[in-house]
Amino acid sequence: MPFAQRLAPRVRTLLTVSFTAAGVTAAAYAAPQALSAGASGTIVKSGAESVKQAKPIPPVITSAAGSKIVARTMHSEALDRDWPYVLYLPPNYTANGERYPVLYLLHGNNGDAYDWITQGHLQGIVDGLIARREISPLLIVMPQGGTDWYVDRKEPIETAFFEELLPEIETQYAVETQREGRVIGGVSMGGFGALRYAMTRPQLFCGALLLGPAIYSGDPPVGSAARYVHVFGDRQFDPRVWRSLNYPAQWQGFIGGGYRVPMFIAAGDDDLRIQAEASQLYTHLREAHQPAELRIIDGGHTWAVWSAVLAEALKYTLACTR
Repeated sequence: MPFAQRLAPRVRTLLTVSFTAAGVTAAAYAAPQALSAGASGTIVKSGAESVKQAKPIPPVITSAAGSKIVARTMHSEALDRDWPYVLYLPPNYTANGERYPVLYLLHGNNGDAYDWITQGHLQGIVDGLIARREISPLLIVMPQGGTDWYVDRKEPIETAFFEELLPEIETQYAVETQREGRVIGGVSMGGFGALRYAMTRPQLFCGALLLGPAIYSGDPPVGSAARYVHVFGDRQFDPRVWRSLNYPAQWQGFIGGGYRVPMFIAAGDDDLRIQAEASQLYTHLREAHQPAELRIIDGGHTWAVWSAVLAEALKYTLACTR
């Protein structure tokens, strides 16, 4: 079953996105649902009266520059189900030609992989950077993460990512298979996952980008989705589970491991708790002689902020692949 059809039972609101930089206009759909992530990762209820039935997203979105957004599905033994992901293929991509760097991007809580396209405007941004030769052509992989927070709790999604998705991409597509050709990134919940993956497996990634990352040096605040998604605890939030999976528990191993992983960290200035946590992470990284960049711009915990910094984030993070 196509990716968009599998998502059809979820409640969606029509969102028209104009990919002006890419020369594409596509009707896409954001998923507010009954519970969705709001500012600073808080849970916000949305009204059903304004919700419309979903229509399929085109299976292939081709830009004027020639890049493609393609929906794919692989079967995961670890998850015991089919697992959808979305690909960005650069202009003139050929499976038998050069090998490309690969960037894995993780979406936020209650979002989906297409958010990078419909709300982040990724296709047009990346097309423009490639055309101006500010980054090299690359593949971008955007897996569907649900509300799993990219850890092996609800289901073994972290195991599936490393033991199944990475091999799938590296055998089915013309991508680099060395650390210098592989980068990780995420927004909100995906920022939590990207930071965890970069810190626990720095031998696999040469850079990371964290946009509005739902990271906390201590326990998440009362309004955080992390407390309510039944990931960090079986029936209710368990601080011990959270602390065992959160980045401070991985800090010493990461800093002592000898790898340098440049990190681009950004948040909106109205996203009060997360911008403070992002600044703290940045400071600790720099004090530990790890390369990092920090941007705090006007706005909240929204795609408007993350899309605005995406080009700069990509240029900084992908520099390790050139």
